[in-house]
Amino acid sequence: MDLHLKEKLTTLWEKYFPGAELPITFYYTHDTGSVPLAGKPGGHRCIIADFLKVRKGQPLAFNSTNIGCGGGLKYAGYKTTQGPNFDYFLSCGKEGVVEGERYKKNPQLVRKMMDGFPEIHANGHSMIFKRWDQLEEHDHPEVVIVFAQPDVLSGLFMLANYDRAGNNNVVTPMGSGCSQTMLYPYLEKEKKEQKAYLGMFDPSARPFVEKNILTFALPVKRFTEMIENIEESFLITDTWKTLSRRIEQTEKK
Repeated sequence: MDLHLKEKLTTLWEKYFPGAELPITFYYTHDTGSVPLAGKPGGHRCIIADFLKVRKGQPLAFNSTNIGCGGGLKYAGYKTTQGPNFDYFLSCGKEGVVEGERYKKNPQLVRKMMDGFPEIHANGHSMIFKRWDQLEEHDHPEVVIVFAQPDVLSGLFMLANYDRAGNNNVVTPMGSGCSQTMLYPYLEKEKKEQKAYLGMFDPSARPFVEKNILTFALPVKRFTEMIENIEESFLITDTWKTLSRRIEQTEKK
């Protein structure tokens, strides 16, 4: 990790998003070093719940043994298949077999959505999650995830469009909370024109975040480009100063 970049963003973040929580990051590695493994789940546990510890300053490592949700395992790259009757699980359910979440009208729509669905392959690596201010020189973050309230998201959204001609530089594909924060932004890092992902619309994941919080996730390369643009963008205008003061007031509550 470039420590100069780390300190630059930390300083600019406090200046333009005062009081807002810093982003968290993740990357894949064979060496977890001194980062503790997240506890093994006793049953089903959404990985978004574990992110709360990272957001509060506890670095954590994950692998195929300590992610307590089939979706989390798949979208982190530790599993290539969905559970049996997933098409019914995500839609109307199957009597006596599985209760449906009713996020799609019928199993056929689920199967069409999942046909050719993108995948990550962890290949034996662990995942290291750290908050931005805790990154060290030996870390190599690949994805940045911001948990933010609407005014912060407004700034990030506009900054992601600041240096691009198009108007689809921030996107929201349907998916679970973990796919919108891990899978999609990780795969985006291989692309030339990288997008950011607005997420945490999954009702099953929302109980594990505050009611006014969504996520903004993107490859670290794209995030770095945004950082470099901050002090020539709208963030230095009186328009943003108004929102900046409101962010500070909101975060103090």
